[in-house]
Amino acid sequence: MPEGKIKRLTDKGFGFIDTGSNKDLFFHMSSLEGVRYDDLREGQTVSYVEGQGPKGPRAEQVQLI
Repeated sequence: MPEGKIKRLTDKGFGFIDTGSNKDLFFHMSSLEGVRYDDLREGQTVSYVEGQGPKGPRAEQVQLI
């Protein structure tokens, strides 16, 4: 599974992962596994699966490492 760092979190239940390339990947709190959204902090490393949402690419199966 690819890894990245949480770049930004919002108070609306979604955030963005810095994938190490030129694009950040959107994720929603419903895509988290084994962690609550409120326990996430910017800069933490996560693994994820890249999927496709209604508005474009998004991270799914997001887990803390």
